[in-house]
Amino acid sequence: MHGVPAWRGVAAPLLILMSFVLSACSMPSPGGRFDTSKSNEKKQPENSIAQQSPKEKEHVRIDYLTAPADIVSPEIHVYKEKRRLYVVQSNILVRDYPIGLGIHPTGDKESNGDGRTPEGDFIICQKNPTGRFNKMLALNYPDKRHAEQAFYAGILSAPEFKEILIAAERKALPPFDTKLGGQIYIHPGGANKDWTDGSIALYNSDMDELFKIASPGTPVYIRP
Repeated sequence: MHGVPAWRGVAAPLLILMSFVLSACSMPSPGGRFDTSKSNEKKQPENSIAQQSPKEKEHVRIDYLTAPADIVSPEIHVYKEKRRLYVVQSNILVRDYPIGLGIHPTGDKESNGDGRTPEGDFIICQKNPTGRFNKMLALNYPDKRHAEQAFYAGILSAPEFKEILIAAERKALPPFDTKLGGQIYIHPGGANKDWTDGSIALYNSDMDELFKIASPGTPVYIRP
């Protein structure tokens, strides 16, 4: 028998190796345009910071020296797991306060007396310089989203549902005598533990400052 030429002996392995290299080159690399995590990030609005802490967003700067009188368009971001309340203005983190939550802090508020601090997008609908804790900022909970969920689950009656919707449209304090509960505030009293009925508690000195900064209409984003 004639011997097999040397080039034929290496042809098959060489073709297999070339095929592997070409297929590897055609695979999407991490961070490429087929990377869904990257593409999803690009779809997020540039100024949307409600999904994570301002400290974790590179485009958010920090300036704790901004005077309260100069904070004219604040956003309040509450992160329950971190036990922090951030005040942001024009993508600048201007205040960072420790907080205490409801006695059962995990999960969204579902009913009166569950001891949970609600989660979602709210506004300050009332600024009360007097009351049980003094310097209280009322949130518009239950809001439209919570009311819709409860109504379609059969928890709220039609009149109760309508009353909450009217309050939401008027940006007024919603009723608090339904099964959803209410009277959720940002108030003083201490932030060393979770002790409220569902409200957000600050140290007294921090609340004194926040009360000067926030007004009715100030957005409040509460995340888990």
